[in-house]
Amino acid sequence: MLLVLLMSLLCCVPAAKACLQCDRSIRLLHEDFVLSAPSVNDQIEIQNICDYAYVTYRETSQERKGVIDPTTLYRVRTEYQSEFHRFLKTQHTGSVQFEAIQIMEKGRKILEKHLDIFIQDGLCPNKCGLLKRRVMDCFSCRYQIYVCPSPSGQQNCGDYPVQAEEGGQAVLNCFLPWHRILLEKTEYHYSWAPGVPGNKKLNESDFKALVVTDDSSVVLNQLHVAEQGTYRCSLQGRNGTVFYRVTFLLTVAPVPEPTLRPVVTLPSLPHGDNYSTFHPEDLLVPLIAMVTAMSLAVIIGLTVVLGMMMSQRRATEEPRRRTERKNTLNTV
Repeated sequence: MLLVLLMSLLCCVPAAKACLQCDRSIRLLHEDFVLSAPSVNDQIEIQNICDYAYVTYRETSQERKGVIDPTTLYRVRTEYQSEFHRFLKTQHTGSVQFEAIQIMEKGRKILEKHLDIFIQDGLCPNKCGLLKRRVMDCFSCRYQIYVCPSPSGQQNCGDYPVQAEEGGQAVLNCFLPWHRILLEKTEYHYSWAPGVPGNKKLNESDFKALVVTDDSSVVLNQLHVAEQGTYRCSLQGRNGTVFYRVTFLLTVAPVPEPTLRPVVTLPSLPHGDNYSTFHPEDLLVPLIAMVTAMSLAVIIGLTVVLGMMMSQRRATEEPRRRTERKNTLNTV
């Protein structure tokens, strides 16, 4: 009986793989759980519960495209493992089979929750353009290519006006987040059709290649009016497949020339008019002469005054000297 049980464990799980069992750690977790049952009958019952749970997991996956990406599978596995370990640490007081049904159903709800989010927002995030991505098939547990065509059926994702001034710069960036998950190796191809954008319908021959780069953006510096035009960015594979295309309508406004201020000319006076034009420089020479004359007069006046003071001083000192000489002679 034990040999039959072991054979069923080895054969049952691979035959009924679904998204949650595509991870090897989850399969081993379930196998250990079956073998931990207290009796052979309990092991058989729990194995049957696991088998039925795998069927429900498969049905849940099938209702949601039947595919999953590695990131979503990692989230499902992590959350389910956390719930399962919490279940194992709990003191079981009821039926082991009933509690096994509960934890397996918990796994189905976790898978359902994450698949709903992935299918709605993550499987085909391209609102336009062609997306080829790598996903896991929930039945074979093998990776495959999943194609997300453009909802509009075209790879052209619109026109965007860009305005700049002459001498300035413009940044053209055609990156979208879903470009990271493209399966193929891709490059950004930039091309340009000169002329005022929107004036005429352009053909493929009107575009001139600018640059092929791994970067999604280009910077146009020191712009001239002649550089305005229709710029196109295409995300292409190495085999020429166009996955995404966007157009930038670049308009370069010329810098206005500086305005020259007019020179105001005063009208000339009529002939015979008694009015004269006043020139301040005409007063400069008389003013200098007057200042010089006043300076000389002050100097002369000071000289005369100083001379008179010195004469008066000599007149007062002479009698005193005579008296001093007379007294000196008398003394001798």
